[in-house]
Parts: sequence; C-alpha cells; structure tokens
Amino acid sequence: MLPSLQESVDGDDRELESSEEGSGLPEERKPERSSNSYYCLYGYQSCRLQQGVYSHDGSPSSTVAETPSSDDFSLSLVDTNLPAEAEMELRSFIAKHLAKGAFFEGMGNVVSVELSIPENRVGCYYCLFQPEKCTETANTESSSCPLDYVICFLGGSEKGLELFRLELDRSVQDLKINPDSEQNSLETCVKPLLATWFEDSVCPIQRVVQLFQDKLAFVLHAALSCTPVEVKESDEKTKQDISRFLRAASLQDLVREATMTSLCIAMTEEQHKSVVIDCSGPHPQFHNAGSNKFCEDWMQAFLNASEGGNPFLFRQILENFKLKAIQDINNLKRFIRQAEMNHYALFKCYLFLKNCGSGDVLLKIVKVEHAEMQEAKHVINVLEEFMREPACNINPSPALRATYTLQN
Repeated sequence: MLPSLQESVDGDDRELESSEEGSGLPEERKPERSSNSYYCLYGYQSCRLQQGVYSHDGSPSSTVAETPSSDDFSLSLVDTNLPAEAEMELRSFIAKHLAKGAFFEGMGNVVSVELSIPENRVGCYYCLFQPEKCTETANTESSSCPLDYVICFLGGSEKGLELFRLELDRSVQDLKINPDSEQNSLETCVKPLLATWFEDSVCPIQRVVQLFQDKLAFVLHAALSCTPVEVKESDEKTKQDISRFLRAASLQDLVREATMTSLCIAMTEEQHKSVVIDCSGPHPQFHNAGSNKFCEDWMQAFLNASEGGNPFLFRQILENFKLKAIQDINNLKRFIRQAEMNHYALFKCYLFLKNCGSGDVLLKIVKVEHAEMQEAKHVINVLEEFMREPACNINPSPALRATYTLQN
C-alpha cells in the first residue's frame, strides 16, 4: 500500500475514534456505533415563518420575516424511538434552533447533542421539510397555517454523520407525506423509513465492501472511470447498496459536470459494454470489469477497515479515495501544461502516469476535458502512444522529444 494512503487511513481512523463519546476502549464501543441509532419526527406549525420566508409557490418571499420566537410555532411529537426524557431534551434543543431561525427547508444540518441516552453525546442531523401539496390544497389552505415537519436522525458522532449529510438530505426528500391521507401515509410510508434510516443511509458502503471483498477494486475502477454498471440476479436491497456506493464513489461532485458526462459517453463508446455484476451464485461474479493499482491499493484500505466495524470510517476512506484521484488529475493537468512548452516535461508526464497507479483512467479524463485544446491534444496523443508501449521499449528523452516535435 502507498505510504500516503496508509497514513491517511490511519489518521482518519484515529480522528473518528476520538470524536466518538462514551466509556470503554474503542473496541468496546464499535458495535454500539453500528446498532444504536435514533430518530424523531415532529409536526411543526408556524404562521409567521411560512408567510415570511416562503411564498405560496415555495419560492423565497420578498418580505423578510422577523426571527420567530418560541411563541410563534408549536412542535408536536409524531414518532420517535428515543426514551421520553431524551425526547424532551431534543425537543428543547430543536425549539431553540427554530427560535433562532436556523432552519432551511430541505437542507439539513449536523450538530452534536447531549441527551439522556447510553451514548450521552451523539451526532444529530435535523431538517425542516414540507409535505407535497396539490394546487387545489394549496389554494384552499393559503390563509391557514399548514403543518410542516422537522425530522431528526441521531447516531455516531457529529463528524461521522456530517459525511452522510447529502445522503440524509436525499432520504428526507423521499419522505412524501400526503396531507389528504396523512395518517395512512405516516404509518405505511414514513415510519418504516425512519426506523431504517441508519441501515439505508450509513451502512450501504460497509455492506458493499463486505459483499465484494477482494473484488471491490472492480467497483472502484468502474466508479472512477464512469463505466456503466449493470447488476443481475440480485435482490432490490443489494442493487440499491451498489448504486449508492457508486454514487458516493463518483467524482461527479468534484469534477465539472460536462467533463463527467463526456467521459461517460466516451467510456461507453470505447467499451461498447457495461460492467456486469452477476449475483446469481454464492459469490458475485464480474464481467467486462477493469482495475488498476490505484484501485487495488484503496481496496486494501477498505478491507483493513472491515476489522473494526465502524461504518463512518468506510465513508471517510471513500472520500479520501476521491480526493486523491482529484489531486492526481490536477497534477497531470499541470504536467501537460508544462509539456506544451517543454519537451522534457513530456517525459515527466509519462513517468507520472506510469507510477500513479491510475494512468489509464486519468489519461481518459484529461483527454475528454482537453478535447478542444489543440496543444494539449498533441501531448495527450503522444502519451497515449507511449502508455501502450512496454516500459523497456521507451527511450526516455530522444524518442519522446522527437515524436512530440513531429506532432507539433
């Protein structure tokens, strides 16, 4: 494993461990982090907040409302698995934040709270969301105060839960409450999702690592290269886990959208086939899959983390995997800019691609991004040619320099 990779993983492990509160050694607390999770759903009613911050079509109002006080809204408990005392403490905490106006509809926040539970201090994700309303319902209730909701997910630490904030935002958007059949909607659609929020949002990455084990490098490579993945003969939960892993591992949030779209098209046209994961047997089988040293090194980091059973550590490792890939992309771009004016820098590009472990993917990414830049295209064409040649056949300076000169 690369030294920088190992140091990164070890540092994240120590930081996540130190952020967890509780008694006993880290090994004694790890099972609790995976199993102890809580949720709380409140009905929230506030005339001033609704009329002052949002217009009836959901867009921001031009009139800025005053900061609401505790007399301007009410919180009513809808459902929770917290002990009664802890729920009252959480309600007080949420009410204080509501009074400060620290809520934005559909956008969650993560903080650390102290409650009367075994963990004492836990991470808390909280979010205000509004039920979907049809046009007729919105018109008839325009003069009244509609009931909104505040949802709270509690578990792990603030740092750990922050890693999953985007997933939790998406989970909240999936909680569709129909005001015309509210009780039925809550019982059949909302409450089951609340009870399984930790398993659905936090644990998929860990489950995928445990499912694929030493074949995880294929999944990482597919995510890194934007290669389409098709899952066959699998239950719906496993398909969702793999989809969530791929989305979390993708560079789409860190690379320009146009670049990722073009890369997906290029990879599909080049390979003419998707990576197929066949789950029909006792062990998943991969077809048309690729890998490289970069993905294999990071795969080992995931497998090493499996011994501890901390689901938050898996996500931290995945974020570091993406950040290292972005760092390598930026370094390659810098080397290419230098190679446009310096023949010897071209060989430096070649050495970097050979040694970084993911040269096959990085070269495709920069090729797509520099498609309209003529000078950079010449450099990339030369690099592609020599990346296909065995290392022993490369004459470092003269050959590369002569080829690059002819290209220009």
